[in-house]
Amino acid sequence: MSEAAALPSAHEASGNAASEHPLPVIRLPMLDAKRELFAYEIVFQKDDEDEAALMRRALATITDGALARLVRGNRTFLRLTRELLMEETDVLQHQPRFGVLLEPETAADAALVERLQRMAQRGCPLMLDAGDTALEFNAAVEPLLKFVQFVRLDASKLDAATLRSRSEYLHARGTHVIAGHVDDHDTYHLCEELPVQAIQGRFLLKPEPVEVPVLTASRLSLLRLMKALEEGNPGPVELGQIVRDDAILSYKLLGCVNSAYFALPRQLKSVQQAAIFFGATRIRNWIYTMALSGTGDRPPELLRAALIRAHMCEKLAQHMPNEQREMAFTAGLFSLLDTLMEAPMDFVLWHLPLAREISGALLEGKGPFAPLLEQIYAWEAGDLRSGQTQPQVIRRMAAIYLEATQWADHVYAFADQRPN
Repeated sequence: MSEAAALPSAHEASGNAASEHPLPVIRLPMLDAKRELFAYEIVFQKDDEDEAALMRRALATITDGALARLVRGNRTFLRLTRELLMEETDVLQHQPRFGVLLEPETAADAALVERLQRMAQRGCPLMLDAGDTALEFNAAVEPLLKFVQFVRLDASKLDAATLRSRSEYLHARGTHVIAGHVDDHDTYHLCEELPVQAIQGRFLLKPEPVEVPVLTASRLSLLRLMKALEEGNPGPVELGQIVRDDAILSYKLLGCVNSAYFALPRQLKSVQQAAIFFGATRIRNWIYTMALSGTGDRPPELLRAALIRAHMCEKLAQHMPNEQREMAFTAGLFSLLDTLMEAPMDFVLWHLPLAREISGALLEGKGPFAPLLEQIYAWEAGDLRSGQTQPQVIRRMAAIYLEATQWADHVYAFADQRPN
C-alpha cells in the first residue's frame, strides 16, 4: 500500500468540492526572537479569478474553518480590498486570530480609517505594511499609527541606521515592529539586535555562510544514520535493525503511521512491519523525516517547509515511475538539508551515497527532479503571480500545496514529540 493510497486526494484535503478551485494561497511565517512562529501571512497566488472574488472566497474559508486549519489556528494576516473591509468584515470580529494588512495610502481614506479603528477596538489585529515609508512624525500616516498594533518595515529597502531608528521610534510608541523582507543572514542578525517583535523573509530557507563546516556530534550521528539508510538499499528487516536501538525514533515513526490520519486496518507494531506495509523506500523517507526533527536547534517552520517540499515534489512526480516518485520525495526533503544541517550542500551530500538523480538536482539543478524543485521554489516565492503561468497550473499547484501543508503539519506533530 502506497502513501498516496492512504491519503485523501488533493481536492478532498483542501475541503473543496470537485467543481470548485482550491484557494491559491501560500502561508509565509514570521518568527519571533526564539525562532518560533509568531504569525503567518497569507499571500494569494493570482490566477484568472478576480481579486475581490478571491479575497471573498478567503473570507468564506475563515468562516468554514478551512483557512484556520491551513494556519493551525495561529495568528494570521491577509490583505483585503477596500470593499470587503467596508462591508464584509463581520467574520473577522469573531476570529480574533485573523488580522488585516494595510497599505500606507489607506490613511487618506477617512471612511475606511474610521471603519478600521472600530475593528481595532473590537480586537481585530491590524498591521501597517509600511515598507520604506517615512513614519517619524509623518502626518500622512499618523491616522493609522494611532490604532494599528503592528507595523512591518521593509528591511531590504532601509539602510541599517534607518531601520534601527524607525524600529526604536515605533517601539517607543508601543507599536510592535515586524522586520519584513529579511532575505539574508547579515540582515537577520542586524534585526536580532533591534526592538522587533518578529522577523520575516527568505533567510529561513537559506543556509548561513560558514568558512569551515563543523558538524556537531548530533548531526554527525544523523549523517551516519542517513548513510546507513542509503547504503545497500536496505529492506524491511535491515531498516528495523538500523533503528532498533533508537527508541525515540521508533516511537515517533510508529506513532505517526498508526495515527487516525492514515486509517490503517491494523496497528503496526514494529518498523519492520511498517516497511512491509508501506514499502521500504517509503519508510526510509519517513525515518529521514523523524530523524531530521532531532536537529532541535533549528526553527520548527524550517522542518515544516522541508516536509511541504517533499510532499509537493512527490505529487508533482506522479507521472513518473513509482521508484522515482519516492526519490522525488527525498529530493524535496533534502532540498533544505544544508540549512537544516548548517553546512554547505556539497559538504553534506559528500557524506551520503545518494542516487545521482537526487544529488544532481540538489547540487547542479539537473536531472528529472530539478524542474519539480524549480516549480516549488517559484510557488514559495509567489513568482506564479506574474500572469505568465496558466491558471490550471496554479490551481493544480494550489491543490498540491494545501494537501502538502496538511500532511506536513500532521507528520511534524509526531516528529516533534517525545515518549512520556
